Amino acid sequence: MGKSLFEKVWDAHTVRTLSNGQTQLLIGTHLLHEVTSPQAFGMLRDLNLKVAYPHRTFATVDHIVPTHSRVEPFADPLADAMINELRKNCADTGVTFFDMNTGKQGIVHVVGPEQGITQPGTTIACGDSHTSTHGAFGAIAFGIGTTQIRDLLATQTMALTQLKVRKIEVNGKLRPGVYAKDVILHIIRKLGVNGGTGFAYEYAGEVFEKFSMEERMTVCNMSIEGGARVGYINPDEKTFEYLKGRPYSPKGAEWEAAVEQWKSFASDADCDYDDVVAIDAADIAPTVTWGINPAQAITIEENIPSVDNVKDSEKAITAEALEYMKLEGGTAIKGTKVDVCFVGSCTNGRLSDFEEVAKYLKGHKVDPGVKAIAVPGSQIVDAICKEKGIDAIYREAGFEWREAGCSMCLAMNPDKLIGDQLSASSSNRNFKGRQGSPTGRTVLMSPVMVAAAAIRGEISDSREVFDIRETANA
Repeated sequence: MGKSLFEKVWDAHTVRTLSNGQTQLLIGTHLLHEVTSPQAFGMLRDLNLKVAYPHRTFATVDHIVPTHSRVEPFADPLADAMINELRKNCADTGVTFFDMNTGKQGIVHVVGPEQGITQPGTTIACGDSHTSTHGAFGAIAFGIGTTQIRDLLATQTMALTQLKVRKIEVNGKLRPGVYAKDVILHIIRKLGVNGGTGFAYEYAGEVFEKFSMEERMTVCNMSIEGGARVGYINPDEKTFEYLKGRPYSPKGAEWEAAVEQWKSFASDADCDYDDVVAIDAADIAPTVTWGINPAQAITIEENIPSVDNVKDSEKAITAEALEYMKLEGGTAIKGTKVDVCFVGSCTNGRLSDFEEVAKYLKGHKVDPGVKAIAVPGSQIVDAICKEKGIDAIYREAGFEWREAGCSMCLAMNPDKLIGDQLSASSSNRNFKGRQGSPTGRTVLMSPVMVAAAAIRGEISDSREVFDIRETANA
């Protein structure tokens, strides 16, 4: 019997089996940011321990950094303290830090791949929930907590329980106007926010094979929102082409050897999965959330569920969501007024996201009642967008073009909702208060759908706004 990629990578990085049944796993790459690392470095100092393998650790600043101004000291004293603490810790321990003056700063899950740090067949960990993003390259990537960050800094290993593997196959052709974000929202809606508990998700099938690496990252990014600890896609020629020539990718003769090794980690055709889910691509439409978790989602063509037409087990959470979101069950989501529109985040803040929106945004104007912001996921994405004139298209349409960072995905920087504002967001979480206001409301959708909402001033079908039915490729 063959093995899945997850099993191969796990076996290759197993140090030993611990007495409690967990595995001591070697972590090849450790990614850090400013929010979850200070306490871990403090614990190391208290224990008089050093960073074991600083060359395997990379840091950047993303969560707290302001996107409207880079002038230091930051207005927020806590944010200013965090970035300076990260600078000090990296300087003291020899950890590579992509600071704001390097031109390489950005969201940690954007920076890792674009630098070639993220590679197939490796184990990756970061103190951030959406570390599963890196699974798009055939890596096994975990989000971890502060204590595990300490353990990893000190030993380059962690204690973990091995996961089961669920294969999610999506075959067929996506309809025009349907994007990677719609695919993962559809999967989470189908399987539930806790459906992946105890699992690694292996995404397979024609749709993922055709996706670009950036589209694959969008899908893997939100695996955690479906309860899965890990999400990955087997490496292929697209993976290798993306990585070739990047700063931390193998060079020369080492490149060919690396590719051969990476290929060997792909799941065997005869491997056994703990579960298999099959989805028809034709069933997926532009999808938006209506509630307070990513599984509370519907297509733009559907009505919002009412308490009366959901299962008994879902009635309480449905009632809670409708009350919080100030929406009426049984009515259309389309036409709901929006106040803020956000394109960015580790889910949809990459070059192709901005390029795709720019294709349709040109010649349109943001509704006067909407605040629209575009936030590149890294300084490199920002620079390329400016080189191509993409930022100018956004500005001309009425978007604010910001500096690289996490921005309005979460409430750790100045980009926040006010009162009960409703946000059309390309980010990954629609929890209560997620975007900064305890009564702020978040509706998740693809970047092109965000642009459509910005132009109309209400949640809209991007296929109608941009006439995508006739102009996009299936």
